[in-house]
Amino acid sequence: MSRLLHWLRIGLDRVSIYLPIILAAGLALGTYWLVRNAPKLLEPRAAVPVTHDPDYFMRDFVVKRFFPNGELRSELRGKEGRHYPDTDTLEVDEVRVRTVSPQGLVTHATANRGLSNSDASEVQLFGNAIVVRDAARSPDGEETPRLEFRGEFLHAFTDSERVTSNKPVTLTRGEDRFTADSMDYDKISGVANLKGRVRGVIQPARTTPAKKP
Repeated sequence: MSRLLHWLRIGLDRVSIYLPIILAAGLALGTYWLVRNAPKLLEPRAAVPVTHDPDYFMRDFVVKRFFPNGELRSELRGKEGRHYPDTDTLEVDEVRVRTVSPQGLVTHATANRGLSNSDASEVQLFGNAIVVRDAARSPDGEETPRLEFRGEFLHAFTDSERVTSNKPVTLTRGEDRFTADSMDYDKISGVANLKGRVRGVIQPARTTPAKKP
């Protein structure tokens, strides 16, 4: 019995010598296991280039903008719209645009297809494009005649009330009519710069017959 106790004491002494090493090895194995089984962190991904593919669609829709006082500034309608994130533009089938200037002048634009920027302040019109500014009368009594632009392509800037085209266009102002190969109309200056083969028909001004005494 004494010999058994003697060998047990020797064994315990040897185990106590190697115990720190055994514990360290156990901790190392446990740490390795945890590292192998822990969820991996998300690796940074390379930025995916934005492609010219629509990210959403709209059908039979209307987009409206308002002045700070709440009055309508512009209204864009379409049969179908496709938004392209790379250019932040909206392509619209059977586009219809209605804008109101701060002075109250109303402008309508229609085309088979339109391409608008994010706030509809710039719209390109393709196919049977028409832009019409209604006739109006200013508070001081001055009459502004109806103004119409027609062509296969018109570029309308609704905020600055400017219309341009690099294709043949027909301009009708009141009863006067002009055609040109290209055009740049600026409402602020009131000048329509017609280029190329320009032709025009100007109707004589109407005069009020003098009253008989």
